[in-house]
Amino acid sequence: MKVAAARYAVQAPASFDDFAARIRGLLESAASRGAQLAVLPEYLSLELAASFGPAIASDLPASLAATQRYRAPWLQLFSTLARDTGMAIAAGTFLLDTGAGRYRNRADLLLPGGGHAWQDKLQLTGFEKATGLIEGGDALNVFDTGAARLGLAVCYDIEFPLPVRAQYEAGARLLLVPSCTDTKAGATRVRVGCLARALENRCFVAQAVTAGEAPWSPALDVNTGEAAIYAPMDVGFPADGVLARAREDEDWAIADLDLGTLEASRARAQVANDRDWRGQSIPALAAARVERPG
Repeated sequence: MKVAAARYAVQAPASFDDFAARIRGLLESAASRGAQLAVLPEYLSLELAASFGPAIASDLPASLAATQRYRAPWLQLFSTLARDTGMAIAAGTFLLDTGAGRYRNRADLLLPGGGHAWQDKLQLTGFEKATGLIEGGDALNVFDTGAARLGLAVCYDIEFPLPVRAQYEAGARLLLVPSCTDTKAGATRVRVGCLARALENRCFVAQAVTAGEAPWSPALDVNTGEAAIYAPMDVGFPADGVLARAREDEDWAIADLDLGTLEASRARAQVANDRDWRGQSIPALAAARVERPG
C-alpha cells in the first residue's frame, strides 16, 4: 500500500468551490504518484472560515457555527474524490456541531467504494479546553478497509499509549495521524508520540500536518511540524524510524508500506515491544515501592 501524508500550507479560500478545487488538485497529485491512501491534517475545516469574511474568520465561535453549512458539501467532496481517485481518504478533521454550542473534532475516512466512517478526537489540548466549545469523543474505532485495518489518532491522541494499544490489539497496523501544532515543542511532542507508538506496537504511522501562517484565524494562526511516515526502529526498517518526510517545498510525504513484510519482520526483531507489552502488567510492577537506601 502506498500512503501519502500531507504537508498542507494553510490558505484563505474565498469560497467552498475554491477550497474544493485546491483539494482536488492535491489529491489527484497524490493519486498520480500511486498513492492508495491519503491523510490530510487536523482542523482542515477551519480554513473554510475565511470564506465568510474577516469578522467571522477572526472569531472562533462564529467560525465554528458558520462552517456547519459546509458539512454536507464536505462529505460529498471527499466521497467523490475517493471514488474518482481510487484512494481511501482521511479527510483531516471537521469541527462538528453536537448541539448546545459544543463541537467534536471529527476525522472522517472515505473509501473509494462509498464507505464512510469516523474517529472523534478523544483527548483535548489546553487550547481546546480553554475555548469552552470543544468536547472529546467517547468511542475508539478501528477500520477494516479490506486492504488493511487502520486506526485514526487525532494529533494529541497519539501521545497516549493505551488507546493506540487497543487499536493495535483490534488489528490496526497503520495509524493515521491528522495533526496541527503551533509551536516547535508541540510539533516535537506529536512526532515523538508517532515514533513511540510505532515502536511499542510494531506498526506504521502516517502523520499529516498544517504548515505556514494564517494570521486571520485564531486556531490556524501559526503552523509547524513535519509530514512524515514512520516505521518501527528495527531490522528491515530505517534506523531512525522515518520512511518518508515532506520537504518544505513538497505537499506530500509518500511511502510504500508492506504489511506482509511488517508481520514477517516480527520473527527476526531485535526487540519485541509489541509482544513484551504484557510484561508491564505483572503484579510486582503494579506499583513502585519507596525504599530508603541503607
